Amino acid sequence: MGQKIAIVGAGAVGGYAGAHMVQAGEDVTFIDPWPAHVEQMRKHGLRVTHARDVAEFTVPVRALHVTDAQQLAREAPVDIAFICMKSYDTAWATMLIRQYLAPNGYVVSLQNCMNEETIAGIVGWGKTLGCIASSITVNLPGPGHIHRGAGKHGATHTVFRAGEVHGRITPRAEEICRLVGTADSAMVTSNLWGERWSKLVANAMGNGLSACTGLPGGEILQSEPIRRFSTRLGSEAIRVGQAHGYQLEEILHLPPETIARAGEGDEEATRACDAQRFEDGKRTAAGQRPSMGQDMEKGRRTEIEFLNGLVVREGEKVGLSCIANAALTDIVKRVERGELKPDPRHITELRLN
Repeated sequence: MGQKIAIVGAGAVGGYAGAHMVQAGEDVTFIDPWPAHVEQMRKHGLRVTHARDVAEFTVPVRALHVTDAQQLAREAPVDIAFICMKSYDTAWATMLIRQYLAPNGYVVSLQNCMNEETIAGIVGWGKTLGCIASSITVNLPGPGHIHRGAGKHGATHTVFRAGEVHGRITPRAEEICRLVGTADSAMVTSNLWGERWSKLVANAMGNGLSACTGLPGGEILQSEPIRRFSTRLGSEAIRVGQAHGYQLEEILHLPPETIARAGEGDEEATRACDAQRFEDGKRTAAGQRPSMGQDMEKGRRTEIEFLNGLVVREGEKVGLSCIANAALTDIVKRVERGELKPDPRHITELRLN
């Protein structure tokens, strides 16, 4: 308590975590580029709903548009800044908040993808931490409204994993854990990079597929050819992570090797992979769209180059060809440019060697 927190990007993840921090009595300022969202939060607070088992709530919040952020220059400096923007907005968002940081202040990437290096290039590695939001399934259906397409995981699955880039357990990593723990289960990790790549694998298996097919997560799971392709995406990404030396964590409640072998055609691994994914699907609303599917639906730029595209580029560095991830990256970019319309046939009729 007593520290000043800024959340740059009050979208699904930033809004969800930040609303719970406010509810717990923390001093939080939200900074966001969407005028209607900022105005709704100013007038009516931030509303949080869940698909299952959790009562909705609304908290009054302090919200600034990015053009109003200069007000922070007249106030006490920011102790902790969470960057919760899309990956392609990481650099400017970090530049924006850097000038308002306290001398001992630091920046936390609470995002998808691998953005710590970008942040460190602006504020330095000593002021950079990471925090993964695993299987959080949140979206922003309208201004001032955050919705989670499930209930809270609690002890059944640790949602937030906060860590230092050097892997040591520190008081500030524990403080980040405490803050995000107001929203759901949290832990401090000594394996930030392994956690990061493991989350990237999970995202690579679903986000781009939703974006290019137009399907929500539940329908992706029910389609056998799309589910098989999803597993191959994950398999390629896992092999790249292993080649880079990452200590991979459980992915979609499965050992990474199970997904990797399933994507390479192992029938026993495929059965185990399918069984777990169908079991997990029972806990999430069938209509919930992965974040990139939400972006495509709203006509926003996707993070495909920071997910599947990154897998391809990192694979090239270690001599691994990621054919499925390359094909998906190309299809999503073509849909994004308007050359194709979202359609499941982009995947069901895709032929790869």
